[in-house]
Amino acid sequence: MSTFSVPKLFLAPMEGVTDWAMRDLLTQLGGIDQCVTEFLRVTDHLHSDEVFYKNCPELLTGSRTRSGTPVFIQLLGGKVDPLVANAVRAVELGALGVDLNFGCPAKTVNRHDGGAALLQYTDRIYNIVSAVRKAVPLTTPVTAKIRLGFDNPNACLENAKAVEAAGADWLTVHCRTKTDGYKPPAYWEWIAKIKEVSNIRLVTNGEIWSVQDFKKCHAQAQTEDYMIGRAALRDPFLFKKIKDSLNETPSTYDDIKVLLPRFFESSSNYVSAPFAVARTKGWLKQLAHTAPEFNILFDELKVITKPIEFEQRISSL
Repeated sequence: MSTFSVPKLFLAPMEGVTDWAMRDLLTQLGGIDQCVTEFLRVTDHLHSDEVFYKNCPELLTGSRTRSGTPVFIQLLGGKVDPLVANAVRAVELGALGVDLNFGCPAKTVNRHDGGAALLQYTDRIYNIVSAVRKAVPLTTPVTAKIRLGFDNPNACLENAKAVEAAGADWLTVHCRTKTDGYKPPAYWEWIAKIKEVSNIRLVTNGEIWSVQDFKKCHAQAQTEDYMIGRAALRDPFLFKKIKDSLNETPSTYDDIKVLLPRFFESSSNYVSAPFAVARTKGWLKQLAHTAPEFNILFDELKVITKPIEFEQRISSL
């Protein structure tokens, strides 16, 4: 870690996972420098203010989590004018930055001209990024996220050049194609190839599950900015571990279990108690991969449907 400055670490936007409650909890634990909201789907109209506030409640607190971590709004869509209109409105409401999603691999999203489907059309990526960049103040970062390609990783080279030429402030690269989905490995070696054709600031994303993975990723990617997604659910202290250069020691069951009631309470306040039950079960399903105690707890709690019973059980941990 001595060969580079302290890295900037991003919490990846994950639909149905990294909502306000999860962003709020994880950023309180330390190590996260930047958050991006779950994508806001843009079709052909301007969203109401209420939709923006639901997607990003942090707009009411300076576009930062309660621990002070900045949050960018992510937009997803294929039409230039609606994306521009929504980007402008997001900034008017106080968004500190706008991120454009060209990486989501979901079939439903791709069928409706969004996410990774755009990776097949470099000119469209350029037109969207360029139009949004021109529409919002230069002091507001406009960023983009791509995968290596739809099915051909070589596409990342032209797409990265297009994002840079369009004026984006930085580019996050999920080092897999759309057809790769989330199957390991992530092909970090493509970051070096992108650097050969582009000077845009890069954020490396994909298959960073541990401090050791981070070190391996850095050895190949040689960027100072990294994005971590699913691993944050399995080890919520991972960001802090990386920042503190800790060795590979998993967080204990006792360290993490005390976070569950806090997350349940935040999710209840954010939406509702039934919503909190569903989200907490979803997180527990990820934690079950990390320790047998969580696997046992998940098997016990997954059948509890009444919020009051669920809350009583996790509060007794």
